[in-house]
Amino acid sequence: MRFGTWELVLVLAIILILFGVGKLPEVMKSMGKGLREFKDATKGDKDKDKKEAGGETENDKEDSHERASREDSE
Repeated sequence: MRFGTWELVLVLAIILILFGVGKLPEVMKSMGKGLREFKDATKGDKDKDKKEAGGETENDKEDSHERASREDSE
């Protein structure tokens, strides 16, 4: 199901009515923070699953790349 222009306008109007213009930046900031934490948590679960399976995680790849960069610079 795709949202059209009128649906988005209606949702934004309801949000403005409920929270007001003054609180809107604060509400959006907290929503962004929550989404970021959710994304990090789901990414962490994927890394954990890969590690249990014996694979290399994204964090492992970054760590090995950083070590290689430091060794090259020395």
